[in-house]
This record gives sequence, structure tokens and C-alpha cells, in this order.
Amino acid sequence: MSIQKEASLVSHKRRDMNFFALIFCLYLLWGLFRALSFVVKRSKRSPSNLPPGPRPLPVIGNLLELGNLPHKSLAKLAGTYGPIIKLHLGFVTTVVISSPTLAKEILQTHDAIFANRTTPDSITAHDHHQLGLPWIPVSPLFRDLRKIYNSHLLSSRKLDSNQHLRSKKVQELVAHVAKCARNGGILDVGEAAFRTTLNSLSNTVFSLDMTDPSTSAKELKEVMWQIMAEVGKPNIADYFPVLKKIDPQNVKRRTELHFSKMFDIFDGLIKERLQLRAQSGAATCDDVLDALLDVVEDKSEDLDISIVKHLFLDFFVAGSETTSSTLEWAMGELLRNPEKLSRAQTELHLLIGKGKQIEEADISRLPYLQATVKETLRLHPPIPLLLPRKAEADTLVGGFTIPKGAQVLINAWAIGRDPAIWACPNEFMPERFLGSNIDLRGQDFELIPFGGGRRICPGLLLATRMLHLMLGSLINAFNWRLEDGVTPENMNMEDKFGITVQRAQPVKAVAVPA
Repeated sequence: MSIQKEASLVSHKRRDMNFFALIFCLYLLWGLFRALSFVVKRSKRSPSNLPPGPRPLPVIGNLLELGNLPHKSLAKLAGTYGPIIKLHLGFVTTVVISSPTLAKEILQTHDAIFANRTTPDSITAHDHHQLGLPWIPVSPLFRDLRKIYNSHLLSSRKLDSNQHLRSKKVQELVAHVAKCARNGGILDVGEAAFRTTLNSLSNTVFSLDMTDPSTSAKELKEVMWQIMAEVGKPNIADYFPVLKKIDPQNVKRRTELHFSKMFDIFDGLIKERLQLRAQSGAATCDDVLDALLDVVEDKSEDLDISIVKHLFLDFFVAGSETTSSTLEWAMGELLRNPEKLSRAQTELHLLIGKGKQIEEADISRLPYLQATVKETLRLHPPIPLLLPRKAEADTLVGGFTIPKGAQVLINAWAIGRDPAIWACPNEFMPERFLGSNIDLRGQDFELIPFGGGRRICPGLLLATRMLHLMLGSLINAFNWRLEDGVTPENMNMEDKFGITVQRAQPVKAVAVPA
């Protein structure tokens, strides 16, 4: 980048920061005038037994408490104030849950009251909050979309019928790693896992690869990560509603651009398919896109092309980003703990055969591999605060009242590292799950990386199948070491926060055929 371009970029950034500072100062002045009346009104209608929490500052409340890694900051606050705390984030009352007992009350006992979401302003880009399954309120459209997911994408029957596609893509991953090993190259584990996951999804939906080993997946991966980052980052417009029209941090505008890039890809693929279907005697692809276009044309359900594109946006962004990120965390933990890697490999070599192909049917007889995936998800849940929920009525939880309209966050990251629940909570110990009945399906609330209740992640079954298949295949076919200069002791295990948590530094490793 030229010096002129760098200077221009810095100038634009400073201009944005100055604009934001001006708007926020004006808003503070306005807020100071109405703060007293706001507090009086809120105290009149708020229950008296609200959860404890840190004292809020005037107007901005507890926003400064969040920091750059909110899941960690909120876990520290829970250590001080208890497993249910109340924060004022600007003008938004937020309750944070950090224990499995209270998480069960939210996700199971009072599931109907907390089934709807508070919607980040970024998600309103392209009206995604009205058409995306994770965000829309429980309604006839929600039930229709969930039925479509279960019928055409994520049911056990559907996953069984297309497992050959996932197997093929994982074998291509193994072949790619083998080629890299022969050439003495260093593998970017996260990028390779992303490409495999994305192509597995795109073959299921479109009968094609959206990227291949000869084409860098970095650009598409970056778009999807940026979507997750924009949706997950603290946005001042979410806490001061009057600022939504201004979008002072440009979060919504950037999200609109990222969404547009994804919709352009989907538009092109849908257009090609419609042209193919219009040709006389053309063969059908018998994939998800064909099935959904049949539904649209038959008008058998309330589905149109616009909704299909939003469905694909959620399916691809959430499915590829969270799964590949978790695989990267798993490989990072195993490389950092060589004795755990050796034990996982020994199990695979004995039960499957060194270097032999693993199938999804093998997963049930690989307890240490299953334990490794669970332990990774305990330490590194893909969405550490889950997706926000909204209280539809005053509700008693843990002896405190969560007021109507409050945003509710469940800190799955804090629950997974609670020393009252887990021995040596910050250590990677897959053995803790051997002989344990704890699973990932949202019924054991000490381990809820996919949430629970009626809003549990619909991609749970697909994600766990892909994680076990990719991880098992990589460690059964290869021995691994970190790139030169990196040791288990100095390996960077820090994370960066979006709506999902990625590694701050990618895992790069050298593979040697087993």
C-alpha cells in the first residue's frame, strides 16, 4: 500500500472517529437532561428485586464494563456479583446468566417467555431480522422456516442421505494436506477446514464447490468472518436507539455490504439453476436448491426467492464459520497438548486403522474423539454469549426478577470454565468426558455450545458430524508438529470476539503422513 493510500486511510478513520465523538458528545448532553426523568420513570415501573450488578455511570451505564472480549469481562463480573447480574448498557437493561441452573430456567422452564430475540441493529441490514431464522420472532414464518430446515437441510434422514458428500470433501481435505506435506509446506488449518466445510455445504445445496484448493478461500472466509464480527461487536446504536438512523460506527452499512456480497453469489447461482430448469429435458440436480425451488413454484408453503436467499445466508455463514473455527481450536489444543493428540491417534489407529478412511458411522465407537470435541466446545463455544434473548414478561429467575423487555445473555463461555462445575477448568482434559453422559443436545446445561430450547441451533447435528469426521481424519492420517519457532509453551491461544470467537492467531502446522 502506498504512503498516500495509508495516509488517506488514516485520515478517513480519524474523520469517522471525530464524527462519532461529536455525535456521542451531543447525545450525552441530550441524555444528561433526560437522565433524571428516565431513572425516575424506570424506577417506578421496575420490580424491586432486580439482579445485582455494578453501579452504572450516568447515561452510558455499564458500557465500559464490556471491554474488547465481553464474554471474559462478564465472567469476571459474575465472579463478583453472582451467576445472575444486571447491567445497564446505555438505555438497554441487560441480564447476564452464568450458571447451568439458571440457564436451564431460561432455556427450558421459561423457554416460551424468552424465546424471542433482541435484534442487533446490524441484523436489520437487508431486513434480515424479519427473514433470518435465528432472529425472527416465534411466529408462523418461524415455524415454516424451521420446518424447511428440518425437511430439506438438517434432519437426521437428510444428513444420512448426503453423508457421501461430506465424506468426499473430507477425503479431498486429506489429499490436500498430503500434497502440502510432500512439498514441505505449512498448513493453515483454519483455512483448510473452512474450505472443506464450505464445499460440503455448497455441494449439498448447489451441487458444486464454492472454492477449491487451487483458489484461495481467504476472501470468502473474510467476508463471513466480517459478518460475524459486525453482528457481535458492541454497537453504540444498539444501546442508544435514537442513534440507529445515524449508524455512527457504520456497523449496519458495513454489514449491508457484506450481506450484498453473499446475496450476489446466491443470485448468480439461483439464476443459473432457473435457466437450467427452463431447458427442455434438462436433468434435475436433486439438491437442496432444486427442492426449495420446487416449493417456491408449487406455492405449497409460504416461501419465495427472497426468503431462500436469507435462509442460505444463515446456513452458509453460521455453518462454515462456526464449524471451521471449532476445528481450528481443536487442532490448536491437541498441538498444545501432544499427549492428548497421541491418545486420540492411538484410539483411531486401533479401531479404524492407521491412515484409513473414517466414516460417520465410526464416530459412535470413538469415545476419546467424541470427548475431544466436547472438551473443545467446553473451552471454546462458537458463540460464547449465545444469541441474545428478550424477556416478554417480568419473570422470576434464581430469586430475582428479570424485567419485561430486558435483553438476556447466557454466558456459555463462563459456564464452561466455572471451577464450581469443572475440575481444572482452564485445562484441556478430554478425559473428563469419558464415561460421562453429558452431551451437546441442549439438555445438559453445563455444556450448551449450541444453546437449548426451541431456539437451539438447528445445525447441531451437521456441525458435530463434520467436526468429528474432519478432526478424526486429520489426526488419523497424519502426525503433526507446530511450525518452526512455535512451541506448545509459547503458542498463542488468545481469541478475538465477534458473534463467534476466533483465534487471534491462526493455527499453522506441518503434517507428516502417519
